Amino acid sequence: MATSSSMPPRRGGSHFSSGPSSASHAPRQPRAQRSGASAPQSALSTGRVSSRTAAATQRAGATKHARARQGGGGGGKSRLPLVIVAVVGALALAALFAFVVVPMLFPAGEQQAEHEMAEAGTQVSFTIPEGSGAAAVAQVLYDSGLIEDTADFLTQVRRADAEQDIKSGSYQIIAGSDASAIIEQLISGPNVTNAQFVIPEGYTVEQIAATAEESLGIPADEFIAQAKASNYAADYAFLATAQNDSLEGYLFPKTYDFSSLSEVTADAVIRAMLDQFELELSSAGIDLDATAASLSERFGYEIDANDVVTMASIVEREAVTDDQRGNVASVFYNRLGAGMRIQSDATLTYSLGHAPSAEELQTVEDPYNTYFIDGLTPTPICSPSLASLQAAAEPPNTNYYYFFITQDSAQFSETYDEHQQTYS
Repeated sequence: MATSSSMPPRRGGSHFSSGPSSASHAPRQPRAQRSGASAPQSALSTGRVSSRTAAATQRAGATKHARARQGGGGGGKSRLPLVIVAVVGALALAALFAFVVVPMLFPAGEQQAEHEMAEAGTQVSFTIPEGSGAAAVAQVLYDSGLIEDTADFLTQVRRADAEQDIKSGSYQIIAGSDASAIIEQLISGPNVTNAQFVIPEGYTVEQIAATAEESLGIPADEFIAQAKASNYAADYAFLATAQNDSLEGYLFPKTYDFSSLSEVTADAVIRAMLDQFELELSSAGIDLDATAASLSERFGYEIDANDVVTMASIVEREAVTDDQRGNVASVFYNRLGAGMRIQSDATLTYSLGHAPSAEELQTVEDPYNTYFIDGLTPTPICSPSLASLQAAAEPPNTNYYYFFITQDSAQFSETYDEHQQTYS
């Protein structure tokens, strides 16, 4: 055993209702949280033969001997030439089938084996997930084009008594290396010195965990189990208001390099991402608690530090470009201050795992359905970029209550009538 599964944002704009009068004020609800058969026996082997059968047998023998005498005269011809002709003919037919018929039925490209080996001499990168058994390791090598047959490789692993010595992690091996050399490297351990971990803006904890498994060999379920706010709140003050014991929104998206670590663990990755979140906020001059207090006073709606990060995550999903983010945040804050629901499709998308239908937006009772609940969602819905955090912390002063955004344009409106005209 070796030792130590992306949701695109909806870009069609929120389908806002007509205004404050259309929203009922339901209280925020907590998130609910696979012997061989015998040989046939001769009828004569029993020793019991009827007289009729014996007589028939004698007649057949006499006939056979008579024929033998007739053919044994000096004028008879040998059958050897006929046998030779038959054999040569059979060989010719076999050759015809092999070299003419088969190529016609199976073109050259189709005769190639389904499994393609990596080109000899090329460097192949792969990762052995933590906890992988020898069979799983063999499959990774097979899929990478480094071995031709998993069974043969496993046989060599057993001969080397290496089943318990293979180490998880990231490797680079030259294609064409023999199995013994590959096994030796797997026993020695990972040989990749640049363990990069790339997290795009807008990723969720679940997506980050999947990337950790793919890039660093950390099992996704192990990462998710470790990514709890209670594991880190004592070391990071900004997690004091985090809800549902979730780190959603707080694992800062960027490219990380863990090549300096002898062992990369889920805890090490999470701490690096929380450190980066703290550094980004500090560099941008954002104090979440002070920001929350200022925004609460400004818009007449009480929010806390977690709400600021939540707003930033929704802005991340709704805006397409950086210059739209401020106005998107302004729309949502204005709606909260006016007692309107924010009505963001992106929040229910996060909960359902797919873009919601119009019917789902209006009927699904879910703490992440902002068409159904007042206020913001319990937790952020993704890891926001610094631009989205800045937009949520310092939104511009506008009178916008609606927007309609596509990949090509953005329209912000003050009234519902104006909003309808943007897409009618």
